[in-house]
Amino acid sequence: MKSLLRHEFLRFVLVGCLNTGFSYSLYALFLWLGLNFALANLLAFVISLLFSFRTQGSLVFRHHDWRLLWRFVAAWSLIYLFNVGLIAVLVRMHLSAYLAGALALVPVTLLSYLVQKFVVFGASRSRADARSVRPTP
Repeated sequence: MKSLLRHEFLRFVLVGCLNTGFSYSLYALFLWLGLNFALANLLAFVISLLFSFRTQGSLVFRHHDWRLLWRFVAAWSLIYLFNVGLIAVLVRMHLSAYLAGALALVPVTLLSYLVQKFVVFGASRSRADARSVRPTP
C-alpha cells in the first residue's frame, strides 16, 4: 500500500475522495435544508476550500506554501462555475439536484486534477526549478 501512495494521481484520488465526500455531504445537507442547488453548491465550496487546499497541497502535490492559495481560489472559482453549469444542464434534463450533483463529480474531479497539477501547484514548481538552475560562467 505504501508504494502505491507514491503515485501522485492515486494520492489525488484518495485525498479527492475525502474532500469530495466532505463537500458533497455539505451540498446534500444544504439541499435538505431547502437551499437552491447553486447556493448549496456555493456554500459547500466555500467551506471546503481551505480544507481542500491544505490536503491537496500537502498530501498530493507536496506544497505547503500558503502563497498559492490565491491561485487555488481562482482555479476553483472557474471549476465551481463549470460544476454549477453542468448541474444546471442535468437538472434541466429532469434529473434531481442530488443525482445531478453526484454525476458532475467525475468531470469536475478530472478537471480539478489537471488544473491543480499544471496551473496551481505545477506552475510554482516550474518557477522554483528555474530559480535553482544557475547559469554556468
